[in-house]
Parts: sequence; structure tokens; C-alpha cells
Amino acid sequence: MEKINSIKGKIVDVLNREIFNGIIYISNGKISQIEKVNEEFDNYILPGLIDSHVHIESSMLIPSRFAYFAVKNGVVAVVTDPHEIANVLGIEGIDFMIDDSKKVPLKVYFGAPSCVPATDFETSGAKIDSEAIFKLLQRKDIYFLSEMMNYPGVIYNDGQVLLKLKYAKMFNKPIDGHAPGLRGDNLKKYIQAGVSTDHESYTIEEAEEKIALGMKIQIREGSAAKNFEALYPLIDKYPGMVMLCTDDSHPDDLQKGYINKIVAKAINKGLDLFNVLQAATIVPKQHYGLDVGLLQIGDKADFIVVDNLKDFNVLRTVIDGNIVFDSTEQKVYFSFPSIENPPNKFFKNKVYAEDIKVLYKKESKIAVIKAFDGELITKKLVVNPKVINNEIVSDIDRDILKIVVLNRYKAAKPAVGFINGFGLKKGAIATTVAHDSHNIIAIGVSDKDILDVIERVINLKGGLVVSDGANIYDLPLPVAGLMTYIHPDTVAERYKELNKIAKEKLFVKLNSPFMTLSFMALLVIPELKLSDEGLFDADKFTFVDIFC
Repeated sequence: MEKINSIKGKIVDVLNREIFNGIIYISNGKISQIEKVNEEFDNYILPGLIDSHVHIESSMLIPSRFAYFAVKNGVVAVVTDPHEIANVLGIEGIDFMIDDSKKVPLKVYFGAPSCVPATDFETSGAKIDSEAIFKLLQRKDIYFLSEMMNYPGVIYNDGQVLLKLKYAKMFNKPIDGHAPGLRGDNLKKYIQAGVSTDHESYTIEEAEEKIALGMKIQIREGSAAKNFEALYPLIDKYPGMVMLCTDDSHPDDLQKGYINKIVAKAINKGLDLFNVLQAATIVPKQHYGLDVGLLQIGDKADFIVVDNLKDFNVLRTVIDGNIVFDSTEQKVYFSFPSIENPPNKFFKNKVYAEDIKVLYKKESKIAVIKAFDGELITKKLVVNPKVINNEIVSDIDRDILKIVVLNRYKAAKPAVGFINGFGLKKGAIATTVAHDSHNIIAIGVSDKDILDVIERVINLKGGLVVSDGANIYDLPLPVAGLMTYIHPDTVAERYKELNKIAKEKLFVKLNSPFMTLSFMALLVIPELKLSDEGLFDADKFTFVDIFC
């Protein structure tokens, strides 16, 4: 990396809300002097951007590779919940993420995952109880208690949940929330328990109620859930109470932009520049106590250079006084560490055709999961099934396809259901990116196609797989079945290619088939989902029969 001693430009001082032409002097990685000058400059220098909530695993890249996209888009720090790898590998997975992140200059601040497993209705690879949380929160490399998804546990005084909250407060570490749709007295109790943020608000009314009770709102604009359009007025209305985040970003989206893309969108909505930049810099730094500079004398020299304050094209990224990205050559100034023996946990279940047959019950209808493109939520349909030889089979004409979830951690029979919304006309798709426990999940037009993609996923020990009925295409994810360590651009291109194959050869009608598929086992989000243990009603929080 190349050290920088000084830089000239229009300095955007977010803390003092002013812009002036000046020179920044740097010594030992910190800003030693800022000089105002009369000379005019075209470039703008401003504090580096911060993602206030992200799961790095969703990029399918390990932290050292994720850093490549982050710095190219002006992000100098991320606040991350290693919840996904923790559900696969527990503390070992968290340690891997932390160790790998230390090998690159991006500032990565990890939390202690509060909900591993996310529910007791699925099989995950690990369990992190209150005793483990106590040990994690004592560590200097753990900065907060990650999103408390189990808000019913908070409201109804679950002993383990309350202990986790107690320990976070004991060590004076922030508690992140996750409470979609929570309102009224239950919301008050949730916030009074110490939960300080939420990234799950879908309406401005819900978000304003949370802000009024003292909670900070993270406006999320990720690859799947996109709440910016609904919530952006909060930035000007409640400056200091809003942050920006992505939650989950896939590699093809990170290629096109990151937090800088959200900032540009907000500015082009006519929002106050300083309020927007405050949400992307000051608020997350102060809320989480991050060691990230804000362009003040004595601060760490963490800043970016952009061409203008409308498009936000990043010209240069500097962290601790070192140039880590320069757009002149589209070059990132750090090397990727080698990875040996990537951590994983994978039991090679053998699945047979008999295991995924669904025998028909006379005069019965079936419950079908209704999926929506890129959405976490689903609906429940009740339909007459297609029956051949007393077996319920995929009905291509009505887009009612078989869906299978297979335990990846121990010997078990698969769970089988039916789903609408994907539109496959041939073949099958499968993945081990299946929130939150990351078992194998597959959808297909025939049992043979489903078995073929499941077998390929098992042989890879994790990844994304597409079969068009004749050929099989894949993206191996050897790290916990969630991530890879090949070049980020290669991952992005391969991911785009698999999505293209699914659309053009399988006739999938979704823009993001793998992303949507990954949410079909996410039991904490309504309405109907499928875990490795069976069909699950997320509203009633109980298993339900496929037959109605």
C-alpha cells in the first residue's frame, strides 16, 4: 500500500457542516493539519463511508475478498453480524471471519450473533447460548450484540434471551434489533430491554414510532430487501437517528456500487447533503464506537475522494493514511491472503427418489408457498394438486413445483413441500445459501432434476447449482458452504451467469432466483416456509401439514 502525506481538494467537513478548498496533511496515519486555501479544486474529499449493518457472508466472499468491492465503492468500515457462518460453524466460524478480515485494510467490526440457531424448528450446525455470548462480549474484537431476531423472547421474558441482553449491557456494548412490524406496547418493551437499532422497518409510520421511542433506524437497501424509497424522508426529518445499511448484498450488485450508491440516491432525492453524509459516517461511528476518522485533526486518515457530490463516483479511498484504491487504474492496493483448509461442516447425506415422493391423500388440497421476487415474505396458497400414479408431482402449467430442504449436518430424510412463483419449465436449482441454518434447498420440475442438483451440491460441499435437464452448472462455495476465496469479480460474473442460465434455459421468471430461494427456509419471516424438519407457519410459529 502507498502512504499519502497530503491531499488537496474541496474538503467536505460533515461534522461542522461546511465545504471549503483545502489541503489535508497526514502523519503516521492520522490527520496532522488541515489548511484552508484560496485555490479552487474539482475533486471532493469527505469521510469514508460506513455500512452500519451487513452480513458479509451474503456477498459469497470471505472478508478479505469482500474488502475489494468495499474500498472500490468508498466504504472504509463495516459493522457486520457473522450470523450466517455462526449458524454453520459457531465460534470457529466467527474466529475465521475476524482473522481473515485482519489481513486487509478495510475496518471490519464484528458483533456476537444473538440467535444461533435462529429458531428451534430447524437444524443448524452450531448453538451459541448465553454463556458463549458472555465470553464473546468480553472480547475486544466483538463490538456489539448482533440483531436480536427473537423479539418474542424479549417480550415474553425468555431466560436465555434476557441473559444475552444483560451481558451486552454489562459490557456496555450496543444491542442491534430485528423487529419487522413490531408496534405498540410490545415495541416499547423490546426497546426498554436495551435494543437500540432496527433495520427491518417497512413503513415510515413504523420507523417513526421506533425513533420516537429512542431507537435508531437503519435504512436498508440491499440486494433483496429495499426500504429506501419508503424510508428516505427520515434522513432529513430525524438527522442523527438514521444510518444506512445493506444487510445483504450479492457480488453482482457490489460490482455496481455499495453505500456510495445509496448516498447518491439520497442526494438526488433532494435531501440535505450533510444529513445524508451524517447517516453514512457520523451516526454509525458514534453509535458503535468505531475507530474511524471523520476528517478532523487528530483523526485516523480514513477518507475518500469523489468527482462530484451528485453521482458519487469514487476516485480514491484512503484508510489509515494508505491509498487502498485508485480509480485511475481501477487498482486495489492490497493483496489477497491465501486460504488453506477452508472451514466447513458438511454431512454427505444420500437422497433417493423414494425420499422425496409425496403420496396423495384422497380429496385433499395442499398448502403451497407463494414466493415473490427478491422478497423475504411469502404467502400461503391452498390448491388442488396434480396427481400421477397416486403421487403429487410438480405442475409446470400452474407453476406449482416441488421444493426440498435437506439437512446438511447429520443423517436425515429431506423435508418436501410445494412452491409457486419461480416459473421453472425445466431442470432444477439448488443452494446451501439458505437462511438461517443453511441446509440444502432445491426446487425442480421433476424428482430426477431435484436429486441431480442436490447430489452436485453435496459433492461440492456447498454452493449454487443449476441444471437445465441435460447440463449442470455451479458456483462452489467451499467456506462453510457460504463463501469462496476466488477473485471477487470472477464470483460476480459466475453468479450473473448462473442467474442468466436459470432465466434463459429453465425459464425462471424471477430476477433473483437464488436470492429468493435462499429465503424460503427463513422461518422468522412470514408466512409459509420450509425447514429441514417440515412445512412451517411463521405467523403461528408452528409446523403445519402439507395437506389441507
